[in-house]
Amino acid sequence: MVPSRLLSLGPRTVPGGVGRWTQVRLWPPSPRLLSDSCVDHAKHQEPPGKKLLSEKKLVRLLTLQDTATFPPRRHRTLHFVDHRRVLVCGGRGGDGVSCFHSEPRKEFGGPDGGDGGNGGHVVLRADRRVKSLSSVLSRYQGFHGEAGGRKNCFGRSGALLYVPVPVGTIVKEGKEVVADLSCPGDEYIAALGGAGGKGNRFFLANENRAPVTCTPGQPGQERILFLELKTMAHAGMVGFPNAGKSSLLRAISNARPAVASYPFTTLKPHVGIVHCEDHQQIAVADIPGIIRGAHQNRGLGSTFLRHIERCRFLLFIVDLSEPEPWTQVEALKFELEKYEAGLSERPHVVVANKIDLPQARAALPQLRARLGPSVIALSAATGENLEALLLRLQELHSRHVGAELRW
Repeated sequence: MVPSRLLSLGPRTVPGGVGRWTQVRLWPPSPRLLSDSCVDHAKHQEPPGKKLLSEKKLVRLLTLQDTATFPPRRHRTLHFVDHRRVLVCGGRGGDGVSCFHSEPRKEFGGPDGGDGGNGGHVVLRADRRVKSLSSVLSRYQGFHGEAGGRKNCFGRSGALLYVPVPVGTIVKEGKEVVADLSCPGDEYIAALGGAGGKGNRFFLANENRAPVTCTPGQPGQERILFLELKTMAHAGMVGFPNAGKSSLLRAISNARPAVASYPFTTLKPHVGIVHCEDHQQIAVADIPGIIRGAHQNRGLGSTFLRHIERCRFLLFIVDLSEPEPWTQVEALKFELEKYEAGLSERPHVVVANKIDLPQARAALPQLRARLGPSVIALSAATGENLEALLLRLQELHSRHVGAELRW
């Protein structure tokens, strides 16, 4: 309902500028103004049948909108690296200072220049959380020491720079092994920091009561080191591609290496922990497949065999579905001997995999006739006869690793 005082209003004349008068219509309003105001009011009104969103749904909706507007950054994939060339440089020492004590009513204060701080060392530390040398940079520079100051103030020494490396890292300088970080927490000083310079206070003597001499800080040690990673495991699995090594490691441990029906699925070593009944833990390493002629750099080569150098016993995984499976063991031992003399003579177990296939079960008697009855036939896919392998692993672990602990 329109108020009566508004109905009485008509066109009026209002000042529109200097010397100008403008006629303004107050009522009734223009139809165009009414339509525009109604449209704006309708925009701000909620739909009659739509409910308000709860706080939980509103936060979820805003999160989805932000994700669509700003897609998440892709994480960088770090490839497995088991060797690295590193240039390490220790920190430079701080310079000494030449100055004299200045104080009112004290004419001959004497020298009070402090020494510079020592440069920081570069230290390699074995860390079990690091699994690869991919996070190790190609160059490390230690922290420099600060210069000395007045009033016999010494400069601050550079802090230690710790470089985390995987457990089992070997440090070489040239061809000489200088450190073996085989236990968690092992440390090796890769580069020493330089000594700090001396201030003129250091050169005060009876013969020279006002020395002005000071020395600069020494540069840090600079070395080129070669880091090699050798996996720490009790047992190492060796076999041809597609022999079922990764499937067997998944069956006996919680490790989850990639499994597929094409060769060379495994491109880096994997370590799984086998839990025994007497609370023993046996580490089993799975390395990429080896083919005939691997010592001539065929396939993936034989460089991955460095990861079984520390293993106390080996598991030769044989594909029982292939013709003449006993020749696989002979070829594997030949490649091990080409890599390192005596590596194939370590205690080992021959494991015949894929016993669930009909042709594999038929070839088992011939394999045992040539290699002996100690061959363990099993199936990693179905879990058949896995208990025999676990008991054999526990026996070898108690015999070889336990003997070293007692010694």
